[in-house]
Amino acid sequence: MTTNPIQEIEAYGQSIWMDNLTRDLIHSGELDRMIRERGVVGITSNPAIFEKAIVGNATYDADIEAGVKAGKSVPEIYESLVFQDIQQACDVFKPVYTASGGLDGYISIEVPPTIANDTAQTIAEAKRYYAAIGRENVMIKIPGTPQGLPAVEAVIAAGINVNVTLLFSVESYVESAWAYIRGLEARVAAGLEVRSIASVASFFLSRIDSKVDSLLQARLATTTDPDQQALIKSLQGKVAIANAKLAYEKYQEITQSERWLSLAAQGARVQRLLWASTGTKNPNYSDVMYVDELVGADTVNTLPPLTIEACADHCDPASRITTGLEAAHQVIAALPSLGINLDQVMAELLEDGIAKFVQPFDSLLQSLTTKALSLTAV
Repeated sequence: MTTNPIQEIEAYGQSIWMDNLTRDLIHSGELDRMIRERGVVGITSNPAIFEKAIVGNATYDADIEAGVKAGKSVPEIYESLVFQDIQQACDVFKPVYTASGGLDGYISIEVPPTIANDTAQTIAEAKRYYAAIGRENVMIKIPGTPQGLPAVEAVIAAGINVNVTLLFSVESYVESAWAYIRGLEARVAAGLEVRSIASVASFFLSRIDSKVDSLLQARLATTTDPDQQALIKSLQGKVAIANAKLAYEKYQEITQSERWLSLAAQGARVQRLLWASTGTKNPNYSDVMYVDELVGADTVNTLPPLTIEACADHCDPASRITTGLEAAHQVIAALPSLGINLDQVMAELLEDGIAKFVQPFDSLLQSLTTKALSLTAV
């Protein structure tokens, strides 16, 4: 028997989720195959994924036309399409959810990215999405913005699973972890159970290397110092993984705190770190570098389909998340000497990340408007 590297990864305590969802995947049986043959145990989605899935895909036309005839607005048609996909995917993954005792089998859906900086509206939409979808294995994605984190706390307190997304800095991860803990503590204070609540903190990777590498290249072009040139070259493609290892170090500290241990004694689940943006963008780097280097207990890695296939073919699983920690600290510590302010980089990435979700969201609504008009034209 051949061994699937993804199954080996899961033996180390990491779950593999897929960063993709379309109606075609569900109806063709491909999603079932990904579970059986590739060991995929969850799905994440975002506005960019739904734009690619729906625009130009005739699979959705009948439902769009039905929505138009029913007098639905374009946002209502959008939600009817997306909610149906999420519900069907939740049903496909329900056996995984049940078999894992609620550890895996989740399908993530994001609240509208246009409200990323509105706490009250994010809370309201998260609750509405959760009720409308009506599946216990749905997970609501909330951006880890300063305004999003209080919403995370409130939504967790309401008993809703949360995927905190668009986390780039270690500090923002730590804040998301404490938001989760405060939400659970609010439930305990109200006499409510915490065993059934799940959360992940989606920590982005390849986007960090893409941005930092461009800054390093610019610095390389301005120096003739051989020592500095060597340092710059040694840091290329290393920052995102180093940053993730430092985040995991903080995760270990948090899960040993008295506040967390008190919740764990009542059956609370850890908020797992989820490695996101794991498709390698630089062709000079390994196509599975964000998988092999970050295998570790109590984590999730969400992979685009091409990376899943690459991993099934040539991943080299081993528990590496806690190795090379001193080197990881050195990588991050070296950046200021080159004029790179990592805090500023992370803030820019968060702002850019929201924009990258708002644009396809707006584009999708415009495409639906155009299609709805064409379907009603005489």
